[in-house]
Amino acid sequence: MIQGVLFDFSGTLFRLEPGPEWLADEPRRDELFALLTASTRSAEHLPAELADDWARRDLDPETHRAVYLAALTTSDIPVAPDVAEVLYARMIDPASWRPYPDTVPTLRRLRAAGVRVGVVSNIAWDIREVFRRHDAEDLVDEYVLSYVEGVMKPDAKIFTVACQRLGVDPERTLMVGDSAEADGGAVAIGAEFALVEPSPVAERPDALLDVLGARGL
Repeated sequence: MIQGVLFDFSGTLFRLEPGPEWLADEPRRDELFALLTASTRSAEHLPAELADDWARRDLDPETHRAVYLAALTTSDIPVAPDVAEVLYARMIDPASWRPYPDTVPTLRRLRAAGVRVGVVSNIAWDIREVFRRHDAEDLVDEYVLSYVEGVMKPDAKIFTVACQRLGVDPERTLMVGDSAEADGGAVAIGAEFALVEPSPVAERPDALLDVLGARGL
């Protein structure tokens, strides 16, 4: 029996979608969007001296901001510095994040079933305001965020911390995320892993509920 469910944030429960007007006139809109949302992208798009900072960007807010601004202005899809500032501000604005249609229903179902819920995210800013905007903050028992914990997925430690705080056995825990590389690290502590695609919100109506249903939740 599953005692606890851990969720990734970006591409799993919510997706960065600031609106149709965002970058509407930018022909490389999809590439820039991918740069801002790809959690496991390599540092090939950055000057070599920034590779280490890129790898640890989700451990420190200042580093996060610096490397994303660098990525936006010096990569193979550069934008002007003032545009980069606007894009970065949009990325960390809670209003830019949309829940998948089944995000809140999924969290409510788990709460009703008495299943403990944690969000485990490689992130450099406080995402709880995103949940608060959608009346979902209190549906999550623990937020385990890399910049607070000083450790990033797929390191087993971050999953262990989440299970300990939830008071659940890792072998009775399910991790749901959009990255087999990062989120799949939970299997190292004996947890089960379920992959969902980080599709546009309008194109993925019930993947989370399907994951629960397949496990009798």
